[in-house]
Amino acid sequence: MNTEFTQVFELTLSEKLQLLEDLWDSIAQAPEQIPVLDWQKEELAKRKDAYLLNPGSGSSWEVAKERIRNGQYGA
Repeated sequence: MNTEFTQVFELTLSEKLQLLEDLWDSIAQAPEQIPVLDWQKEELAKRKDAYLLNPGSGSSWEVAKERIRNGQYGA
């Protein structure tokens, strides 16, 4: 364990969650610095091609959220 960060483990759960939120917010401020791997680009291209072949096969974000909330992940 990196001794430089051992104090993090002594934080309360609430403090740890706040730290995570703060870290995530700082990362989100520079999305261009987040690498996109080749396999991710390939998967995105594959999904886009599938959508372009059959645009009706997709779902709106609202419908997708509702399916997730209802536990229908593969529908």
